[in-house]
Amino acid sequence: MNKSEKKIKIIGVGMDGDKTITSEAKHAIEEADLLIGAERILRYFDYLEKPSVKSYDSREIVRHIDECECEKIAVLVSGDCGFYSAAGLLAPLLNDYGTELICGISTPVYLCSKLGLSWSDMRFVSLHGVDAPVVRSVCANRYTFFLLGGKVTPSELCNRLCEYGRGEVNVYIGENLASPNEKILYGKAYEFREYESSRLCALIVENDNYERHVPSCIADGEFNRGKVPMTKSEVRGICVAKLEINDSDICWDIGCGTGSVSIEMAFRCPKGRVISIDKNEEAISLTERNMKKFGCDNIELLSGCVEELLQAVPAPNCVFVGGSGGSAEKIITAAIQKNPDAKIIVTAVSLETLNSCMEIFSKLNSEIEISQIAVTHTRKIGSHTMLDSENPIFIISRKTDG
Repeated sequence: MNKSEKKIKIIGVGMDGDKTITSEAKHAIEEADLLIGAERILRYFDYLEKPSVKSYDSREIVRHIDECECEKIAVLVSGDCGFYSAAGLLAPLLNDYGTELICGISTPVYLCSKLGLSWSDMRFVSLHGVDAPVVRSVCANRYTFFLLGGKVTPSELCNRLCEYGRGEVNVYIGENLASPNEKILYGKAYEFREYESSRLCALIVENDNYERHVPSCIADGEFNRGKVPMTKSEVRGICVAKLEINDSDICWDIGCGTGSVSIEMAFRCPKGRVISIDKNEEAISLTERNMKKFGCDNIELLSGCVEELLQAVPAPNCVFVGGSGGSAEKIITAAIQKNPDAKIIVTAVSLETLNSCMEIFSKLNSEIEISQIAVTHTRKIGSHTMLDSENPIFIISRKTDG
């Protein structure tokens, strides 16, 4: 049988394959010659007594479709085929077939209807078999929906919120949705720190104090500070803006100090990660405190020899070098080797450091742009307003085509 003769339908069966399945999906399943899907989903349709293949691996499913002689094949996925579904990986592999997607009722649609909540402005995060920033999503959105079912449980998620000082946010937990033992709970995050849930569950966090804007040029006094250097507000704002960070970027902050640049990077890559490195233990401690204050669990802190640490970290999209400890050339070289299109910014206060950076980038055949800024604030002395200037800073930016 030619591929063009086979009719493949990827079908979302809703929450339970019964009362939450659409009539269109049910009709397509009844007409199919072969059903393919995970064992849990196929069980809903045992009463049809149709030939079936138990599989949720996309390439294995394609192999079965290639080899079988059935004309009408239904691939069944839970919920909706457009919401964190296996259909996303499977559909592109079936381009040679006449493939149709049939929608179902997804977990957030079902749970929100039970709670009387609108899901139109929710931030959706899947923790089903993967790890992702939890606190950062909650801080930046009024409502965040978490699809669980993997290693992260409701209690683990609530513990992380409490660890970052967000234990007072409202939490809704839905377990075994659309089943006879369905359970929906509501409370504060701190109330679920030891809650034992079933594996099949979802969670919504409501945060009325969410960030209404992306913080930038945060006032220096807002950070926990010690005796380690810190990139000041205006310089920090310009450097982070020049990096043009995307929401899923991997960022390096080398010589993180208090973590002020790491924090502003983290605000801009809620789906990505910031890798903050410093050899000073006080700097690591301060950065960790600031991570928790600003709700940035998408920062990974590393302490030690930067040259050794950079060998194991993922390739960066954006790099900020605030302090290199004499290893600027090795840091910049490592970044470009891992990603030739990496955007890199180095700050310098001395002419010697500026000259050294110019030589490094020249040796690596990288074109740069140099800016010098001098920030002056005002302060009151008696009845007079005086100018209080900070040291001029050179900002060295690597030019890329990206």
